[in-house]
Amino acid sequence: MPISPDMAAARASALVLPVMKSERLELLAAMGRILARVPVAETAVPPFDNSAMDGYAINAGELIGTGPWTVPIIGIAAAGTIVRPEPGTCRAIRILTGAALPSGFDTVIMQERCERKGDTVTIFERPRPGQNVKRAGEDVQEGQALLEIGDVLTPERLPLLAGAGVASVEVFRRIRVAVLCTGSELRSAGEPLGAGQIYNSNGILVSAMLREHAWIEVEELGIVRDNRQLITEIIQKAARNYDVTITTGGVSAGDEDHVAAAVIESGGSLDVVKVAMRPGKPLKIGRIGISLFAGLPGNPNAALVCLRYIVLPALRKMAAKSEFGTKWFPAISASTYPKRADRTEFVPFRTVGHNPNGLPLIVFLGQGSSASLSAIAMAEGIARLPSELSTMEPGVRIDVDFFRRS
Repeated sequence: MPISPDMAAARASALVLPVMKSERLELLAAMGRILARVPVAETAVPPFDNSAMDGYAINAGELIGTGPWTVPIIGIAAAGTIVRPEPGTCRAIRILTGAALPSGFDTVIMQERCERKGDTVTIFERPRPGQNVKRAGEDVQEGQALLEIGDVLTPERLPLLAGAGVASVEVFRRIRVAVLCTGSELRSAGEPLGAGQIYNSNGILVSAMLREHAWIEVEELGIVRDNRQLITEIIQKAARNYDVTITTGGVSAGDEDHVAAAVIESGGSLDVVKVAMRPGKPLKIGRIGISLFAGLPGNPNAALVCLRYIVLPALRKMAAKSEFGTKWFPAISASTYPKRADRTEFVPFRTVGHNPNGLPLIVFLGQGSSASLSAIAMAEGIARLPSELSTMEPGVRIDVDFFRRS
């Protein structure tokens, strides 16, 4: 009896435990990796009171009366310098953005809000004390925890660490994934094709999807013909040497589909054997020893869907990522799509606009084919059509997953 995609993803994730080993890397080397220890700020951000803009630093409490006030300019403060003015009252210092606020000064007047003549500046409105000043520790306090264990180190997060003086971080080791493509008909791109042969697009698809993640180390094991003994030998060896073995093809019920039998003969077990989904019904998920096994169908769209929504969540959990489920977003159908009512369908889509509420309007691509390379190439993402629907009509709200948002 086929199980739902959500159940298949849950079973796959239940088969793995997060990695425990870690290593310390410098920030740029840690790009895309997963934090294993909470980084703590070495310094406050900013480390000192500084000017938020170009203008004139004053002590707001020294402006007596109703104004306007004309005060002498006694110096200039630029970023990277420290100005130590002589004691005095009611004076100004020309200050540039990012410069440290001199001792005895608490406010910055924007240069557009005052008027300079020679060595004096006239202030027309009484400022609020502390105006246009960034206070020390306003963004980050010294000793503050900056991120959490399981967070991915993105380009947006690395500057926070660098700005707080963190030079290196502890990250979990990468998980090792082997990719094996099965099929006597397969040839690598660039090789001549014989009768009945096709190029191996699935291997490129799966390896490229995995290589998008810096926390995965991918090893391509190449192509193996449809021979049960050969497939068994390679899967056995992969299970001993890798955290995860992913195969493509050979998971249906045909005479030359040997992958499921090879797993069992390798001492493994299969927790997922059929999924009520299209494409991807014959997906196989199990374990050989402590190594996770995932047998993806041979059609590219099916391989993409099974990897992205059932296998990758389990890999994220194994890699100790704090969030490992798929995030779906709402959209509105702008076209029809016929489907069976007893299975969830995953369909490539493109956006054609937005509705008055700002939700994407989408049209479906590659209808009826799980082997359409052009539909995948043109798609902006995958739409999930729920099992209870027998047809998709325009105006229906559905869940979508964007491949990437630029």
